[in-house]
Amino acid sequence: MMSRSYSNLLDLASGENQSSFTRMSVNRRIPRVMTVSGIISDIDDDSSESAYSDPSSSATQRDRIIVVANQLPIKVHRKTDNSKGWMFSWDEDSLLLQLKDGLGGDDIEFFYVGCLKEDIQPSEQDEVSQILLETFKCVPTFIPPELFSKYYHGFCKQQLWPLFHYMLPLSPDLGGRFNRSLWLAYVSVNKIFADRIMEVINPDDDFVWVHDYHLMVLPTFLRKRFNRVKLGFFLHSPFPSSEIYKTLPIREELLRALLNSDLIGFHTFDYARHFLSCCSRMLGVSYESKRGYIGLEYYGRTVSIKILPVGIHMGQLESVLSLTETEAKVAELIEQFSAQGRTLLLGVDDMDIFKGISLKLLAMEQMLLQHPEKQGKVVLVQIANPARGKGKDVKEVQDETCATVKRINETFGEPGYDPVILIDRPLEFYERVAYYVVAECCLVTAVRDGMNLIPYEYIISRQGNEKLDNVLGLEPSNPKKSMLVVSEFIGCSPSLSGAIRVNPWNIDAVAEAMESALVMAEQEKQLRHEKHYKYVSTHDVAYWARSFLQDLERTCKDHMRRRCWGIGFGLRFRVVSLDLNFRKLAMEHIVSAYKRTSTRAILLDYDGTLMPQNSIDKKPSSKTLEILDSLCRDKNNMVFIVSARTRAELTEWFSSCEKLGIAAEHGYFLRTKRDEEWETCVPAVECSWKQIADPVMKHYTDATDGSVIEDKETAMVWCYEDADPDFGSCQAKELLDHLESVLANEPVTVKSGQNIVEVKPQGVSKGIVAKRLLHSMQEKGMSPDFVLCIGDDRSDEDMFEVIMSSVAAPSMAPSAEVFACTVGRKPSKAKYYLDDAVEIVRLVQGLASVAEQMVTL
Repeated sequence: MMSRSYSNLLDLASGENQSSFTRMSVNRRIPRVMTVSGIISDIDDDSSESAYSDPSSSATQRDRIIVVANQLPIKVHRKTDNSKGWMFSWDEDSLLLQLKDGLGGDDIEFFYVGCLKEDIQPSEQDEVSQILLETFKCVPTFIPPELFSKYYHGFCKQQLWPLFHYMLPLSPDLGGRFNRSLWLAYVSVNKIFADRIMEVINPDDDFVWVHDYHLMVLPTFLRKRFNRVKLGFFLHSPFPSSEIYKTLPIREELLRALLNSDLIGFHTFDYARHFLSCCSRMLGVSYESKRGYIGLEYYGRTVSIKILPVGIHMGQLESVLSLTETEAKVAELIEQFSAQGRTLLLGVDDMDIFKGISLKLLAMEQMLLQHPEKQGKVVLVQIANPARGKGKDVKEVQDETCATVKRINETFGEPGYDPVILIDRPLEFYERVAYYVVAECCLVTAVRDGMNLIPYEYIISRQGNEKLDNVLGLEPSNPKKSMLVVSEFIGCSPSLSGAIRVNPWNIDAVAEAMESALVMAEQEKQLRHEKHYKYVSTHDVAYWARSFLQDLERTCKDHMRRRCWGIGFGLRFRVVSLDLNFRKLAMEHIVSAYKRTSTRAILLDYDGTLMPQNSIDKKPSSKTLEILDSLCRDKNNMVFIVSARTRAELTEWFSSCEKLGIAAEHGYFLRTKRDEEWETCVPAVECSWKQIADPVMKHYTDATDGSVIEDKETAMVWCYEDADPDFGSCQAKELLDHLESVLANEPVTVKSGQNIVEVKPQGVSKGIVAKRLLHSMQEKGMSPDFVLCIGDDRSDEDMFEVIMSSVAAPSMAPSAEVFACTVGRKPSKAKYYLDDAVEIVRLVQGLASVAEQMVTL
């Protein structure tokens, strides 16, 4: 079934077109399309439709997770008996299969969605789908070969993958320039994945976990179809710095797509930090850390960030270590190296441009030159796994590697001894493990790598077992040892504090690190190994998966308690999620209330409310002044502008509005009409504190390009709206702490706001204005039966709080109509919202028209 959400896919891609995991029985057949309650459209729905399961009915149901990745954890082989058909088996090496082990066994049901490694003909696809669904709970995604090539070998491997590894396409031969047809293929494949997920998902209950950069726009498709889908995404590659990432022409589309997830996972803090920086610089979305969790507020939804490196499957590796084949191979390698008095150094890498194989070989060459005593005694075995991508760059790496190996062996080799042994054929896993067991040191010198689990596998292999100890001639009680030389630019580096970390580009430093690893004291090697083993054995793949899904469940626990709206076209689609009681303020609703009431209080913020925040000319237009004047002419209205601006500015701008009340500098100064004297809402204060604050603010202004100081009568504001977002935010936090420290004994408060740090007298807030206005009207026997308060930022929340808490109080008439309205759909103490300043002006203009009619009558 084709969802209307996905119509005209190419226009969508180009942007031109405007623990409760499942509730399904094991033996229950999954319908191809599920229709459920709780899917939210653009119109308000009844909250009673939220699809919470009856606890009593779910007692026998199983939790369910849908794991989505480019490839299924399935091995595929043609049947060998000349009959048509295929043979399928689990791929035990697949991370997607291994992550099941830490998640409760039979208590959780896993479904997998992804591609197969073999091309299945269309005539066979239905049968294969049926077999995989019934036998393996796998849903294969069939991609036409030409489309798959553009998607995987084109956009993924030639554009995304190089860029995420810091390779800029500076020339057509370097990386590959952005190609929109490949991008459209990428989007098309992501859409096909979404369609397959639709066939099995129960959106109210299932958790969906999407893996890696191949499916970065998939969250948008899923969120568009199911606004409340419980969706996690984990990126297994690096995420580049904003300077690199922002060169991508579709940078915003990818960021917004990822932000349609509930939880986004990264291997390291660096990757997460780069992503957060990109969100701040390109989308203006900032993050906060709350009780140890990093979250971004994105249109009322909290998108959580998870930082945790993936681990290895301990059980699988330990079982391979126990194989007789492994023991035999270890014995063979001991005979080949140790028995000949040679020490084995080991490198295991994919044959691609980022693994730094040639740099490692150059470092080996340098070590042999600088330490001739190692010649004939040290051997580097380099296992080169087949490249996952294709292209000219892979061929160049292969040629360079072979040429370098040949040169080193010709220079330093002798009969019966080659200093470098290159193994460029696929090895069985037990063979690789045997090399780990025998190697004195493992070298991982990639110039950029998302995670790299080779060091983890090496550490566990060096721990060994009793049988391998016998083969190695070790006493079981002997402390184990291992040495690692790892690149600073790989994801596992931060978690391996006992490794010798190197810059792989510095050949001399890597050579010295290799020599240091060989001559290091035995006790030091043992201590480093012990530290690494403790970490790797406890932070395995099960721990990683369990931790991620626990955070995903925590992030999604309130989904059904929120209202959702989908907004935006194409890949700019996002969902607004708000409290169930939060509503858009309808014109007919407020006009009706206005007509049937007799005494009205209207409080309006200025910047960001009556005036758009990004407007250059901040003066009110003649239209705005006319609207305010019309409202003020009704003697039953008390209209106030409540602003942070100075009274001089506001007096000049609104001089034509005779009966307009003005509260300046957050309400410190107040007057109810143009010809009245200014009053103060709090006792007058000395501003001697400015002599302390001024030099501090000037220091930060000099140090922060783009920042300015606004010196008001009673307040000082440091504004960094035009500064670098990250640096400005960092400086603002420092300034806030600095000012709080130096002004601790002064009668002022220091607060941060939207791109500002402000110092103002204690007790001054817009809430005081609202309280005073209501009290004043009550004293005059005019307790309002209509209250409208509109604002856009944190300072306006004080007004909303006062007004909402005054409902049913003596300061308001019984059954008063109260409208607290914020600008934009976001968490607020207000009960209503309007989208922007244009809608605010339209609303106020509507009220002004009604006021004119009522005055005329």
